[in-house]
Amino acid sequence: MVPPSTARRLCSLSLLLLLLGAAASATADAAAAEEFTEELLLRPLPDRKALAHFHFRSSAPPASAAGRHQHLFPKAISQLVQKFHISELELSFTQGRWNYEQWGGYDPMSTNNAKPPGVELWAVFDLPLAEIDATWKNLTHTLSGLFCASINFLESSTAFSAPRWGFKLNEGNLRYGALPREAVCTENLTPWLKLLPCRDKAGIASLLYRPSVYKGYYHSQKLKLKSSQSLGIILDQTLTVVLQPNTLSGKQLHPTGGQLQPSWSMEHLFNRKLSGKCLVSKSSRVFVELEKGIVDKAGSEVSWNNDLFVLSTAPDRSLKELDNLEVQSSSLYEYDVNNYNNDKPLNVGITWKLPLIWSCTRAPYHASRFLMGSGNERGSIAMSFLSAGLDKQLVDSSNDCSIKAVVFQVVPWYVKVYYHSLEVFIDGNSMAISEVVDKIHVTPSEDKLLPGTMEMLLKFPCSMQLATLTLDFDKGFLHIDEYPPDANQGFDIPSALVSFPEFNSSRSYPEADPLFVSPLLENFKEDGVVKSYTEVLLVPLTTPDFSMPYNVITFTCTVLALYFGSLLNALRRRIGEEERVLKKADKRQGLIPLLIAKLRGQKVNPSEPESMSRASLARSKLLLKVVFVAVVAIVFHYLSNS
Repeated sequence: MVPPSTARRLCSLSLLLLLLGAAASATADAAAAEEFTEELLLRPLPDRKALAHFHFRSSAPPASAAGRHQHLFPKAISQLVQKFHISELELSFTQGRWNYEQWGGYDPMSTNNAKPPGVELWAVFDLPLAEIDATWKNLTHTLSGLFCASINFLESSTAFSAPRWGFKLNEGNLRYGALPREAVCTENLTPWLKLLPCRDKAGIASLLYRPSVYKGYYHSQKLKLKSSQSLGIILDQTLTVVLQPNTLSGKQLHPTGGQLQPSWSMEHLFNRKLSGKCLVSKSSRVFVELEKGIVDKAGSEVSWNNDLFVLSTAPDRSLKELDNLEVQSSSLYEYDVNNYNNDKPLNVGITWKLPLIWSCTRAPYHASRFLMGSGNERGSIAMSFLSAGLDKQLVDSSNDCSIKAVVFQVVPWYVKVYYHSLEVFIDGNSMAISEVVDKIHVTPSEDKLLPGTMEMLLKFPCSMQLATLTLDFDKGFLHIDEYPPDANQGFDIPSALVSFPEFNSSRSYPEADPLFVSPLLENFKEDGVVKSYTEVLLVPLTTPDFSMPYNVITFTCTVLALYFGSLLNALRRRIGEEERVLKKADKRQGLIPLLIAKLRGQKVNPSEPESMSRASLARSKLLLKVVFVAVVAIVFHYLSNS
């Protein structure tokens, strides 16, 4: 018969094992629910450059299903979402400016990954409106420490705005801020890579060789997340770089007289090959995309080895994009990184056989912005819209045809814009505001409190070639403490965003495997509005003479030092004590000096009245000095205050 104590021990042990098994199964389910994918897109560009787009996606189930523990998903991002109640967030670090004319402006790549220079941050909060501003400030400090950047400068109410519909349709819970002058370097890339499960030690991220990335013409790293109670958290990390291929073959002339495009490969672009995937990634793919201009000249059936070019490695699969008329627009060649390892690395590249000139599809209008006027008192902001010739492609290009454009612009408070001075010129002719501006929302700036925000819905005729909008402004004055260290360089106005709501930049590939889900191709299929950013404006403001405070401080300190030094010398100096010390010194003189003094007829010990007269004369001189210094200090203080 089993003793009761032993039976109790066996019962408790079995219960403990049951709990451990349940916890292990829950942990396994949570780990299975988390996913990580990595993808790379390579594309040749018309201006003899190459585009590389890295895309990493990490997903986590809802917090109620997985608890607070993550296996693949970065814990810092999960805590960020839970603490600040974020529904959507996007943070980008950009160096350089996207060339919409050469690199395209009508495709998902330019719509989603072409960002303004510096730092851009926007977030949508799931909070009451009264708590959003305080939460935004705490969020900026957290992101600043997480990514080693100056994002905390966006905490001030003068640095962020609350757009209604010009940037993204929302219910007042969106905040937007930008830092155009923020420098981007490896200090920002390293924390970004630490959010990946394999960092840059394995997988596609191992291609990120720092010198190759930062010597490019354009570099933009982005972090975008979406959170919901049903789907959990989806984190997309993208890195877009435009590089100049480092190869000599592109400089050779073809016998036909044309110049070949530069041939390149992964090793030429990143100084290394791809030797395998990240072990915890669900899928790892590399795509090579050819634009519509290349496909049209290569023929309907574009293979990886044809008369125009040849790929260095045979692809695992080819995908064709079909437009609305079911005509092939672009080609996509897919490589599965699972098939490659250290013994057989992937080094996909392209070699051109014939000279080829093509162009990327551009947005309906090329938007640019510039300043007018001179001097440090007032000026004007001008925005131009140059047609890309899209009216010839539209079926309905009658007189009633129109193209809509939405403009979103944030102006610092010290640039005091007069919105009533808005003028519109179409093809050189002045137009009434009501004929062009269909809708407008303006938030005037307040001195040292709020920036100015303008959201406009414009309606241009399809036959228009050039439109110009102008706004007058006055330049404000800043306190000396509000100037940055490089104030003489000027002050930046963030880029304006121009979107075209009637044009969609999505791309679909019907031949994609339904069992294989590619986050990159999913983003291409999403209905994305065509949009573009304008240039950053540099406004010179009136700057004080920063050396004058230094001169005043040094001169004042010198006068005060002389005054207090003389005063302390007069108060603490003991003239009688000094005379007694001198007398004792004279008495201790040797016999020979006394004899010489008597032979010369000199008095050895001066009389008491002479010593007293000399002492009074010294005191009067010292007092005169003190009084003189005091008078000079009083006069200087009076003149400086007046």
